[in-house]
Amino acid sequence: LGGAGVAGEAFEGGADAEADRFGNALYGLAELGRDEGGLVGALRSEAAVRTLERACRAPGALRGAREARVPDLLTVAAHLERALRPLSLDWYEDDGLGSVDLCHAAAGGSAALPGLLARHFHGVPLLVTEYGVPLRAHYLGASGEAPVRALLAAFHRRLTAEVYRRAACLTPGNTHARRWQERCGADRARIRTVYPGMDAARFAEVGESVGGADPYTLVWVGRIEPAKDLISLLHAFVEIRRAEPKARLRIVGAAAGSEATAYLGHCKALAAQLFPDEADGVHAVGDNPVSFEEIGDPAVPDLAEAYAAGAVVVLSSVVEGFPISLVEAMFCARPTVSTDVGAVVEVIGGTGLVVPPRNPRALAEACVALLREPERRARLGAAARARALELFTVEQNVAAFRGIYLEVVSHAPVRKVVLDGTGEPLPFGAPAEAHVPGRWTDPRLVAGGLGVAGVAGVAGVAGGAGVAGLGGSAAGRPHWALGAPARGTTPVRATTPARATASVPVTTPASGSAPGSAPDSSPDPAEGRAAGPAPEAAPGATAASAAASASDPVRATERSPGTAAGEPVPAGEGAR
Repeated sequence: LGGAGVAGEAFEGGADAEADRFGNALYGLAELGRDEGGLVGALRSEAAVRTLERACRAPGALRGAREARVPDLLTVAAHLERALRPLSLDWYEDDGLGSVDLCHAAAGGSAALPGLLARHFHGVPLLVTEYGVPLRAHYLGASGEAPVRALLAAFHRRLTAEVYRRAACLTPGNTHARRWQERCGADRARIRTVYPGMDAARFAEVGESVGGADPYTLVWVGRIEPAKDLISLLHAFVEIRRAEPKARLRIVGAAAGSEATAYLGHCKALAAQLFPDEADGVHAVGDNPVSFEEIGDPAVPDLAEAYAAGAVVVLSSVVEGFPISLVEAMFCARPTVSTDVGAVVEVIGGTGLVVPPRNPRALAEACVALLREPERRARLGAAARARALELFTVEQNVAAFRGIYLEVVSHAPVRKVVLDGTGEPLPFGAPAEAHVPGRWTDPRLVAGGLGVAGVAGVAGVAGGAGVAGLGGSAAGRPHWALGAPARGTTPVRATTPARATASVPVTTPASGSAPGSAPDSSPDPAEGRAAGPAPEAAPGATAASAAASASDPVRATERSPGTAAGEPVPAGEGAR
């Protein structure tokens, strides 16, 4: 990538210029991968490493990158090769990325690379959904020597910015993720928050039942790992037991990986030390008030039963994106005590208590307050279930994305109208408005009505009306819809699991203004098409060096203003 970015911040007004250089280098690598059948050789070559080394030694390079040694550069090159593997997919084939209507990436970063290629080379609109913050996760989980961390952080930041800049629409799963997207350069006008959809039916029996839970039991449910800070929870439970001797704590979850397994062992050892077996006599077998269980155990046959076992659900995390366990607890009509991290406050609204992270005393006081007030628990639990059913169901998620899909596709220019063997248009082989009878397309292309079963109106198109704002010729067709349609005998949407993109054949109507409305303005599909030529020397080194001019990373943790350390903060009670 020619060293772009390592010295980027030394240039005046270099932000946009460096972004363009990084993007052009990225698409140049894609063309190189197409011509060479892959990028492994280029990105792991000696020439690539030497190019990266020269960029790190150039004037104005990142301070952390200047000290990079050969082993550091080899580590960075290996990471880049893995991160950029989607560029080596056969996206250039006839049935590849150019044949789809919309690319929907379920995450940013490397997962969005196929969508970037489709947008750049074929004009396919890109939609990016992020329920967490991948860039923040990289910052927090980065390992290795300082030069390696600096270079990789710069690369991921540049790649994230390129994805946000080129996406037709961004759909963060919460305000916490949205703030990160805006901080990384995303256009606010193209951001629509869409909460994730979850299956509420599996929790209906527990949520609709009255009573049944042990009034003195606290439940923690999740994946056991250091970020969940079970150590603070165990220390908080010491204070809870002093105030409420009958209290019990059930920790339900599994550990994945060696680090998490070691952490689980440490938590069990601490629990045994803090709470020795309680027994009437010296030789009797006692009952520890803290238990570690997994879903599928006899006492916890399924997830709903885990939440049903307790009167209060606790979340003690120090790092959290979208807290799925809290939503599940809300479906079960359980009040919650949570640490103020990630999207916790946004999710629970006014239906639980919030305390500062890493504060066992505040966590204990909030739990004791709810254990001692059964009426308050019932009130908060009912409000929590009502809020979850309103905001976090599969139905609301599908409705939101249906509207966004149709709106984004309707703003994309028609590249070609593809016909099947009988002369009928393939559903959504072109934007929605191309299939409206009597408008812009040859009448024979729409014989039998709309090309999409069940669609009565699409994104402002109803009864043959065209989309407002799209110009046309005297014959009623815009210039981009003129000309003979392309013919085909097989559907063009032949995606495979190996691809990170898929076509979007929409078969359901858009009713009114669906949640998560589409972008207000249409991005220029031709923007950024001029991919730079493949670098002459060590093209593989450009991805790292173009990224290395990243600014200071966004701070890793955030705290809601007004939260007093050491005291539980009620997020409010009842449905507001």
